[in-house]
Amino acid sequence: MHHWESEIIWPSGTVEQLTAAGLEPERVRSVVRDALSEDLGIGLLSGAPGHDVTSESTIPVEAEGEAHVVARAAGVVSGLPLIPVVLAEVAAWTGLPVPEAQVLRADGDAVVRDDVLAVLRGRTQVLLIAERTLLNLISRTSGISSHTRRWADELTGTGAQVLDTRKTTPGLRMLEKYAVRSGGGTNKRMGLYDVAMVKDNHKIAAGSVAEAYRRVRERFPEVAVQVEVTTPDEAVEAVRVGARFLLCDNMSPAVLAESVRVARAAAGAPIEIEATGGLTLEVASEYARTGVDYLSVGGLTHSSPILDIAIDLIRK
Repeated sequence: MHHWESEIIWPSGTVEQLTAAGLEPERVRSVVRDALSEDLGIGLLSGAPGHDVTSESTIPVEAEGEAHVVARAAGVVSGLPLIPVVLAEVAAWTGLPVPEAQVLRADGDAVVRDDVLAVLRGRTQVLLIAERTLLNLISRTSGISSHTRRWADELTGTGAQVLDTRKTTPGLRMLEKYAVRSGGGTNKRMGLYDVAMVKDNHKIAAGSVAEAYRRVRERFPEVAVQVEVTTPDEAVEAVRVGARFLLCDNMSPAVLAESVRVARAAAGAPIEIEATGGLTLEVASEYARTGVDYLSVGGLTHSSPILDIAIDLIRK
């Protein structure tokens, strides 16, 4: 019977490559295992042992094969270091040898239709059981990196950078924010724990911008504090109480430019300013010319279409 091994055999260099990319290997493994469990029907509640009923029926367990991971459209690839992780997890579940993965491109590379991204060689059952999980992950991350690259290209020369947000797929934030980096974007905070962000509801609860800022500084003096503002007056109020990062929310370019001007004049020290809310590629350069440092775009992670990628088994 198939079962998970307590340990997988990490392909040579995989842990180091994931770590260098800012990805935690065990968390990547957890994402991959959850995705495979979903595909194979493994679950404590259902009592299902897990099977690929088609591959197990049609392919002898000893059969060897070669498969190519192929781009079906032009874009920017991301997530290629996940390929050997998926193969290793399927091998651990089946008890079969880990296939070889020869990755031919690097994350952040621009590719065109029919480019071969990787060549996989090993037990055919392992290759086909791994296929959909592998493609779901790298198609998703590559879609995000492709979308991000369009924003980064649009902002070239403006001095502004594109930021992501926390509007991510539950469980995939680490990978989706990595994909933003692969595409040339910049990560904002990773979660609620690493940066304080005073938004409208916090201001209402605390009574004012100043009081909300003071409370955060008192409770968590070591964390960076970002303050959302909606008018030039609020921008001035925020910097005067000590804020050094402003989120200018849903402003027109004219109001944003005025907020940037008065906030920098009132700060008396360097500050960072972000435009957020309702931004599109069509107006990106106009907003960047207001003097902001960043444009944050939730759509990078919540609305990017996948990059079409396929796995082709090669006939011998």
